[in-house]
Amino acid sequence: MLTADRINIRDPFVLYDGDLYYLYGTRGETCWGPASGFDVYTSTDLEHWNGPEACFENDGTFWADRNYWAPEVHRWKGRYYLFASFKTEGVCRGTAILAADSPKGPFQPWSAGKTVTPPDWECLDGTFYADRDGRPYMVFCHEWVQVGDGEVWALPLTDDLRQAAGEPVLLFRASEADWVKPVHHSSGITGYVTDGPFLWTDAGGRLLCLWSSFSEGGYTQGLAVSGNGTILSHFSQLPPLFTGDGGHGMLFHNREGKLLLALHSPNSHLQERPRFYEIPNLP
Repeated sequence: MLTADRINIRDPFVLYDGDLYYLYGTRGETCWGPASGFDVYTSTDLEHWNGPEACFENDGTFWADRNYWAPEVHRWKGRYYLFASFKTEGVCRGTAILAADSPKGPFQPWSAGKTVTPPDWECLDGTFYADRDGRPYMVFCHEWVQVGDGEVWALPLTDDLRQAAGEPVLLFRASEADWVKPVHHSSGITGYVTDGPFLWTDAGGRLLCLWSSFSEGGYTQGLAVSGNGTILSHFSQLPPLFTGDGGHGMLFHNREGKLLLALHSPNSHLQERPRFYEIPNLP
């Protein structure tokens, strides 16, 4: 059994299902190079974790061979769907969807194409959202390495979550947040990062979007709010939730009904750990 300070993952995602917490994330050791799968950890108290157990492992037939990033598992109509980013030579990075009958997997490729995100866009960090009428969407980032000013988009999905059901809609750009600082890529590109969108409806009915970028304090957990309470709206920026070199977060209720923020910190290779913070009040 492990404590969270011994788990090296990025982009932590928690699913509370059947009185167990399931923790997923990007494997720290293989984040930036060749990669082959994702793991799941389980806990009853968010402090002591069993695992890791592989919930998806490429058996040699899956198309991607690197940058297995940001797995999220969502329950939808009785099954479990894993949204994650993948990359291989000659294919734009994007989010694919896998499916399983259990939150432990094994997950199998589900989406109709290699990715659900636009095939000629460099994308990452797709997350699932269903609106008030039960229409499914994927919200994802159009990468700053391609567009300069990173973007967050919403894409309608078919009801079976296998493919896009329409055109993407722009929600906001990174530079709209006054705390965001430019970053410099090894290729010589300078721009503004968008990472890790996650949708949450608060107790007051506001539709919020968590997302991450870089500020003076390092990696930062940002927050934006829908202008009209729906996903197909412009999102305005709120004060960030975390500025101490941590991010790619999500929100969930624990067993006691308290609202918790999960993120990784610090944002340094092989030092990343899942962190859980109670959030008494959202901005």
